[in-house]
Amino acid sequence: MAEADLLTIADELYGLTLPDFTPARDAKAKELKGADKELSAQVKALKKPSVAAWVVNALVRRETEQVDQVLAVGVALRDAQAGMSGEELRALTRQRRQLTAAVTTQARRLAGDLGTKVTSAVADQIEATLTAAMIDEGCAQAVRSGQLLTALSATGVDAVDLAAAVATPDALGFEASTREPEPEAKPDLHVVPDPEADAKAVKAAEKALAEKQRELDKATKAHDAAAADVAELEARSMQVQAEMDELRRKLAELESTFEEVEEELSDAEDVRSEAEGWQTAATEERDEAATALAKLKR
Repeated sequence: MAEADLLTIADELYGLTLPDFTPARDAKAKELKGADKELSAQVKALKKPSVAAWVVNALVRRETEQVDQVLAVGVALRDAQAGMSGEELRALTRQRRQLTAAVTTQARRLAGDLGTKVTSAVADQIEATLTAAMIDEGCAQAVRSGQLLTALSATGVDAVDLAAAVATPDALGFEASTREPEPEAKPDLHVVPDPEADAKAVKAAEKALAEKQRELDKATKAHDAAAADVAELEARSMQVQAEMDELRRKLAELESTFEEVEEELSDAEDVRSEAEGWQTAATEERDEAATALAKLKR
C-alpha cells in the first residue's frame, strides 16, 4: 500500500511546475510525518528533476497523444530492426528524426507556457530522451512514467541503466496521469485602449522580423558552408575514383606484362638447358682431343 501511495504522490508532484516541486514535496512529507514516517521519508527523498526531464514529464501529461505517437513509432522501428527490413527501417528512421524534432519544438513551447525557458542545450537533451524512448523499450517505459529525473540517452545496442533515471523504484510500467492546462484567471478589468498600440505593434513586428532575419542568415551561412563541404568532398571523391581507375589500368597492364615475361623466362630457361648440354659435350670432346695430342707428343 505504501508503494502505491508513493507512486500516486510522485505522480502528483512530478506533474507540478518546476518551481513548485520542492515546496510541494516538502509540504507533503511534513503532512505525512505524523501518520507514516516511512512514507514521509520516501517522499522527502524524491529528487527534483532536471529541466529536460521536467519538460518531458510535462509533455507526457499534457501532450499525451504526441508522446503516444513517438512511442508507437519506436515500437515499429524496433520491430523493423528485428525483422531486418531495410527499406522500412530507413523510412522509419527518417520519420523518427522528423517526429522527435517536431515534438521537441512542441515541448519547448509547452515549457514556455508553463513559465520555464528551454535553452538549445536542454532542447538537445529533450530530443535525445525522445530518441532513446524510441530505440529502447526500457527508456520508453521511463518516459511514459512521467517520473524522469534526468535526460536519457540510448544507442540501441547496450541496455540503459534506468535505476537513477526515475524517481521511484516502481516507476517503470507506471503510466503518468494526464492533465489539461489550467486556464488562467482573467480579472474583470475595463480595457483602456493604448494610444501607442499601433506603434508598439509595428515595433514588435520589426523586432520579430529582425530576429527571424538573423536566424535566416545563420541558417544560410550554415547551409553554404555545408554545401561547400559537399562540393569539395564530391570533387575529392571523383579524384580518388579516377586515381583508383588509373591504378586498376596499370595493374592490368602489369599483370599482362608479367604473363609475357613468364613465358619468355620459360623459353629462356629451355634455351639455357640446351646450351648447357652443348657446353658439356664440347668440353668432353675438347678433353678427348687434348688427351690424344698428349699421347702423340710422347
